[in-house]
Amino acid sequence: MTAPHDTVVHDPALPVPPEDAVEAIVHLMPVVLPVVGAAMMFLLAFIAVYMA
Repeated sequence: MTAPHDTVVHDPALPVPPEDAVEAIVHLMPVVLPVVGAAMMFLLAFIAVYMA
């Protein structure tokens, strides 16, 4: 069974809409957010220990 969008014939004369910047990176969020959060916690802990 094929997906419905596979059967659509695209006219080359029609302009292609530009790719949205948010949609381009949203699939990375499950990886980026925890990594940045861990780095932030490490840096804040380092600052707290340095100040103590």
